[in-house]
Amino acid sequence: MTLVDFITNNHDYVLYIIAAIAFLIELSVMGLSGPLFFFAIATLLTGILSSLGILNNWQIEIASVGVLTTVSAVVLWKPLKKFQNQGGGPDTSSDMIGKTVPSASEITKVSGHIRFSGINWNARLDESESESIAEAQNCVITGVDGNTMLVKKA
Repeated sequence: MTLVDFITNNHDYVLYIIAAIAFLIELSVMGLSGPLFFFAIATLLTGILSSLGILNNWQIEIASVGVLTTVSAVVLWKPLKKFQNQGGGPDTSSDMIGKTVPSASEITKVSGHIRFSGINWNARLDESESESIAEAQNCVITGVDGNTMLVKKA
């Protein structure tokens, strides 16, 4: 049996192989960013439909991959983005955490600055803190969120 005969006679296996390659590329190279993930899901579902005998020629299978890619993107886009945006919470591994520093400006729940090691750093209140911290008051760094220090009153 030649490769051409295999492809011609085993559409479902070819679709499974394409789905596996797309999943591998998506997860290893692209980091679950979306486009190949939806294509891989569609290709896998089309392979299953082909195995069940519901789809039986290449034209219908290709159309099925296109339609199912679109449907899976529409249905899964928001849940996937929500999943991707779930952080692990603030970083607690920084050597700055626990340091007492002066505020360089008023610090609120959304913005402010602290002075540490001669540099003004972005800061905002820790979630447990409810009142703002006035300029030049001491505060304690409790976490790091990206490039923003989370602080509370000292």
